[in-house]
Amino acid sequence: MQRNGGGVGAGGQPWVLRRVRLTWLSFMLFFILVFFPLIAHYYLTTIDEAGGPDKRIFGPRPGGELCEAKHVQDLCRIRESVSEELLQLEAKRQELNGEIARLNLRIEACKRSIDSAKQDLLQLKNVISQTEHSYKELMAQNQPKLSLPVRLLPDKEDPGLPPPKSARSCRLRSCFDYARCPLTSGFPVYVYDTGSYPWADYLDPLVKQAFATSVKSNIYVTDNPSIACLYLVLVGELQEPSSSPMPSPAELEKQLKALPYWRSDGHNHVLVHLSRKSMTQNFLYNVSTGRAAVAQSTFLEQQYREGFDLVVSPLVHALSEPNFLEVPPQVPVKRKYLFTFQGERVESLRSSLQEAPPQSFEEEMEGDPPADYDDRIIGTLKAVQDSHLDQVLVEFTCKNPRPSLPTEWALCGEREDRLEVLKASTFALVIAPGDGQLVASAGCGMRLFEALEVGTIPVVLGDHSKLPYHQFIRWSEAAIIVPKPRVTELHFLLRSLSDNDMLAMRRQGRFLWETYFSTSENVLNTLLASIRTSIQVPAAPIKEEPAHEIPHKAGKLAGTDANLADNGDLDLGPVETEPPYASARFLRNFTYTAADTYRAWNRAPGPFHLFPHTPLDPVLPSEAKFLGSGTGFRPIGGGTGGSGKEFQAALGGNVPREQFTVVMLTYEREEVLMNSLERLNGLPYLNKVVVVWNSPKPPSDDLLWPDIGLPIVVVRTEKNSLNNRFLPWDAVETEAILSIDDDAHLRHDEIMFGFRVWREARDRIVGFPGRYHAWDVNHQSWLYNSNYSCELSMVLTGAAFFHKYYAYLYSYVMPQAIRDMVDEYINCEDIAMNFLVSHITRKPPIKVTSRWTFRCPGCPQALSHDDSHFHERHKCINFFVKVYGYMPLLYTQFRVDSVLFKTRLPHDKTKCFKFI
Repeated sequence: MQRNGGGVGAGGQPWVLRRVRLTWLSFMLFFILVFFPLIAHYYLTTIDEAGGPDKRIFGPRPGGELCEAKHVQDLCRIRESVSEELLQLEAKRQELNGEIARLNLRIEACKRSIDSAKQDLLQLKNVISQTEHSYKELMAQNQPKLSLPVRLLPDKEDPGLPPPKSARSCRLRSCFDYARCPLTSGFPVYVYDTGSYPWADYLDPLVKQAFATSVKSNIYVTDNPSIACLYLVLVGELQEPSSSPMPSPAELEKQLKALPYWRSDGHNHVLVHLSRKSMTQNFLYNVSTGRAAVAQSTFLEQQYREGFDLVVSPLVHALSEPNFLEVPPQVPVKRKYLFTFQGERVESLRSSLQEAPPQSFEEEMEGDPPADYDDRIIGTLKAVQDSHLDQVLVEFTCKNPRPSLPTEWALCGEREDRLEVLKASTFALVIAPGDGQLVASAGCGMRLFEALEVGTIPVVLGDHSKLPYHQFIRWSEAAIIVPKPRVTELHFLLRSLSDNDMLAMRRQGRFLWETYFSTSENVLNTLLASIRTSIQVPAAPIKEEPAHEIPHKAGKLAGTDANLADNGDLDLGPVETEPPYASARFLRNFTYTAADTYRAWNRAPGPFHLFPHTPLDPVLPSEAKFLGSGTGFRPIGGGTGGSGKEFQAALGGNVPREQFTVVMLTYEREEVLMNSLERLNGLPYLNKVVVVWNSPKPPSDDLLWPDIGLPIVVVRTEKNSLNNRFLPWDAVETEAILSIDDDAHLRHDEIMFGFRVWREARDRIVGFPGRYHAWDVNHQSWLYNSNYSCELSMVLTGAAFFHKYYAYLYSYVMPQAIRDMVDEYINCEDIAMNFLVSHITRKPPIKVTSRWTFRCPGCPQALSHDDSHFHERHKCINFFVKVYGYMPLLYTQFRVDSVLFKTRLPHDKTKCFKFI
């Protein structure tokens, strides 16, 4: 217990001491923290007052004296700068607020102006609509659109027309029923089945087979006899079988009248007799054919009805096609012999023309003067041969004469032997029969055919002869027709012809032979074309190649390449904002058929023949024939004197409104193709783009095609062929075609200038890269040359304008052998097109601008870079020359530039174009 009490007492004293110490320490801390700062502040203030206001250290300073201290000078300057900027920003803010207010007022004014302009536009549209309606009403009043005439078909028991006074008085106006052949009928032709004829067993099998084959491929043939305009009956050539004799004229006449659609008089029937031999029986001579026309190679004057019956050519190539490579070339003009003749006169007057004539052949010739011209001809030709002034070959006796008609000159030997002689002859004599009443004979037709086939100029002695289709063919352009009394002047006449005249006649003769006589199909087409032309029915439309479009997706809007679209201050023309419009339809079908008959039938290649087609070519459905769509219009936009901005902005030429179509051939180069399509964006006067997809592999599914604001038609082809470039696609609705490769780089101004030039030379190829042909003296052959030269004869169709009409000619008229070679080499299609156009027009192409080649950076290597490319083109040129028979390409030494090319003009005048 003591220990505990003592411990408490002893421990209480330190605790008191500790409490006193803490109290003292707290008081001292309070004094130091409170009174010491006050004392210090008072002391410092007293020092500043003793030192004066200029020597104050801690006291407040008046004005900006505080900034005189170095450590705050920078901060002061920053403050002043910020204050100034704040003032400027405030002023600018107030200014922008004022501008916003003014712009809001202008926006409101513009909105009111837009509303007013919309009202004005609506009123203008109404005025335009009313004006167009009034214009259409006025045109309808002045040029009423006639509906097609109602076609009246006769009954099956049609009694026919009133009988003519005599069979010889038959003409189209009196013996042809025009009611069955309206202008819009399409000229349907019904052909009797040769197997149903009573005389079918007597028909020559080759003639019957060739006729049936030609009928199958003819576009006018119909199986419906009730709508037929014309009825064809094949009546020959007949051959007498050994079992039974041929029918007599009376039996044949009875069999003709028994035909199901003869209708008592045979109107609108044509009896076709095709000859394969020089001696052809004229068994229709004593047959009353009524109102049926006769088409054959042999006619007597009493039998032939001018303007109604037809003199046709012999059917030499019944089933075989002529080999154009075996046809001799048309040059050199002069051959070994000046003229040749091989034949033997048939003295016998045996009646081989008829079997039971009402009067004998001698009685029909009674009263005529003696035909002694043949004796004069023999004496004169022998004298020319004996004079040795020129090398001629005349033979009046034959070892193996062919059977011929009385008073006619029989053919000598075999056909192959005669052709070999004619190949060495410049002229071939065709002597008409001595009987003046025999106006046409198969023997003369055979001589004419063989001469034209090998490029020999026929010389017909006897102007009374009726040559094949003489109503339509201008034979004076391909043959020399001389009356027999002028035989003594014949040698002088032939020597006086120039080489150019002879070459033109030889080329025209080759044209006539190829077009009208060479094959059985051409013979039938010519027969129908002559009748259709006589009754003035327009030809049927030619077929167009259907464009089977490949679906594709359009991507983003295509941009414009600045390098290609940079045309300076040139106004290339308006970018069309309205839908594309096609060229005007060809509306001269009837005029062309009725008024241009001779020009249509005789359009052989020559400098004066602008239109190359013939009556055998169907009429184009939409293409005006070169100048047809532009004549009669004044060039628009010409301004005063044809200068200034008005001309520059106008299209120029004689057609006020026209566009062109781009046809682009491509093969599995999608990136190159897309770039080329984008470069066409914004091109004026572009109607559409037709992409000929030449690959069997379709485009990629994810391929995005550029949107150039115009239709892009991607056409699928049946096979990979360069000939597809020139197919007449139905998607092409313009006359002008710009054929362009997918890697060709052309500026818009270059394309526009080429289009302007083509519009003034619509029958030519107008393009950019030029090439020429040259003669290799060492190898005696033609060469293709692409070097820079002062002259050219070809323009590459990888960038060229041409008329769509040439696409029809290339695809349907040009010899198939040329297209086959293009497919074989996958080359030369551009050379083939140049050959064709030069052959048709006898004009060289037109080159524009100074371009000679095209460069495509980054493009895959083209076919033209292959070493074999030029060797193949050499072969193509020589092959094409063999097919045409001569070199149709023509040289030219100039290119076309604009009127004011490099012309110094005042600054205020606008230039037409500038090209370097």
